[in-house]
Amino acid sequence: MRAGRTFVLAVPWAWLLLFLAAPLAIVTLIAVAEPADGVPPYRLTWTLDNLRLVATDPLYRNALGLSLKVAAVSTLACLLAGYPMALAIARAPARWRETLLLAVMLPFWTGFLMRINAWIGLLRDDGWINTLLAWLGIGRLPLLYTDAAMYVGIVYTYLPFLVLPLYARLSRLDPELEHAAADLGAPPWRVFLRIILPLSLPGVWAGCALVFIPAVGEYVIPELLGGPQAQLVGRVLWGEFFQNRDWPTAASVAVLLLVVLLAVPALLVRALRR
Repeated sequence: MRAGRTFVLAVPWAWLLLFLAAPLAIVTLIAVAEPADGVPPYRLTWTLDNLRLVATDPLYRNALGLSLKVAAVSTLACLLAGYPMALAIARAPARWRETLLLAVMLPFWTGFLMRINAWIGLLRDDGWINTLLAWLGIGRLPLLYTDAAMYVGIVYTYLPFLVLPLYARLSRLDPELEHAAADLGAPPWRVFLRIILPLSLPGVWAGCALVFIPAVGEYVIPELLGGPQAQLVGRVLWGEFFQNRDWPTAASVAVLLLVVLLAVPALLVRALRR
């Protein structure tokens, strides 16, 4: 029995060591290396200059701050749009729930780049949205390569990641609690604030984490939909790796991003416990 349990636990631990701990160790070694001309473009040594540069240079600090802001705003937008969707699916008749969930997951059946290119077609100057605005007499607006286009792309892409865990939580709530509160005279808004919302918070936190963490390091959407002012940490990281070929600095940016992504949830959990 003990040998079987050890074997079962060894499989996920080996997976984590191979695909999480080992890449993290490699990136950390590159972060403390020195840039060099050659292949690969670094020389293994021990220096904290790269980490010090990334932590103090305004370019990297501003990129990280902008990434956190964009991720936070996108997560809030996904929450405001996704909570009613998840609640509606959880309250829908049983025969409709699978169809509604299928509609939420349907975008995953299409390639990611194809969906982003579709938004480019919608938002460009001669796209469908501007054509409709011109037909209505409003006039064409600069929609593509703006912060608004970037937010739209991020919310559109990551919205299902918030809806699905939130639905899983809401669908398990006992409806008798709501009925009892209504029988005691509580209006619907009070039932939502005092019963539904507190009991659904685990799903809210899980969905927000699934949106916030990948949104911080997003590269493709800011590159294709955002303008040159959208210098998020993902674009800075790409530039250091592939344009400047400064792998130690790029690895230091990745390490700093990882530290922030570990620190922000830890601080949030500590605040919630208090």
